[in-house]
Amino acid sequence: MNKAVWMTCAGALALAACSEAGDEQASYEEASTDAAMAESVADAGEPGTAALTALDARPDIPASLPKIAYVFDYGFRLPGNEIAALQQRHADLCEAQGPYTCRILSMSHSGEEGEYAAGSLQLAVAADKARVFGAKLGEEARSAGGEQTAATIEGEDLSKALVDTEARLRSRIVLRDRLLEVLRTRKGTVAELVEAERGVAQVNEEIDQARSWLEEMKGRVAFSRIEIAYESSAPAAGAFLEPIRGALGLLGGILGTLVAILIVLAAIGGPLVLAAFGLNRLRRRMRPEPAEA
Repeated sequence: MNKAVWMTCAGALALAACSEAGDEQASYEEASTDAAMAESVADAGEPGTAALTALDARPDIPASLPKIAYVFDYGFRLPGNEIAALQQRHADLCEAQGPYTCRILSMSHSGEEGEYAAGSLQLAVAADKARVFGAKLGEEARSAGGEQTAATIEGEDLSKALVDTEARLRSRIVLRDRLLEVLRTRKGTVAELVEAERGVAQVNEEIDQARSWLEEMKGRVAFSRIEIAYESSAPAAGAFLEPIRGALGLLGGILGTLVAILIVLAAIGGPLVLAAFGLNRLRRRMRPEPAEA
């Protein structure tokens, strides 16, 4: 009896253990299957999602803007005696912007009283402020009683020239470094070393020239040139004294003409008068004297 009971308990325990082991194995297999399915779903994803993610992760490609050097031309017409004052106001307007925004390159004025006056002013203005500054120039001219007669904009694309110059500069620097390496290691004959020294001097000159061109072109792009021309609508007047000066000038011209005529007459008539006088004397001498009675 006891042995039968023991056998029964042992069988039950074994069956329970097998059942628990089977449940654990089934749970493990189910978890593994779920994980595999999740992995496959994550790998597949929605159509195009992975490609879009890769495109978004790429760095932005910088857009190369053209390098344009602009030249602005403006023309103003106003009374001649107001040109110098307007030039000064335009120059003061430039200096008020500061040296990093506007610079005066040249200024000239010509025309005296009684003549048509003219003037010019050349400025270098930061490219991003050039058009706004041109509008201010027009406002100043209108406030001085002038009118704008010309306004043109010209641009020169220096993009290719800048790229070519930069490439040439880089190649010259590489060549110079190679020549300096030859001189440093002293590899080669004396003639080759001398030729390398000459090559270094020539390449350094080309490098300096390329850098100068590069800086000049970059400056033209960064600062637009503004050329202003001034002209008078009538000759400049001299108020009270101007008519007197005109009358004296006219009288002087008349007197000068009369004197010139007298000089011409004297030059022509003088020899004729002398010739007639000489012929008359000669004829008197050749006339026979009357006989005495």
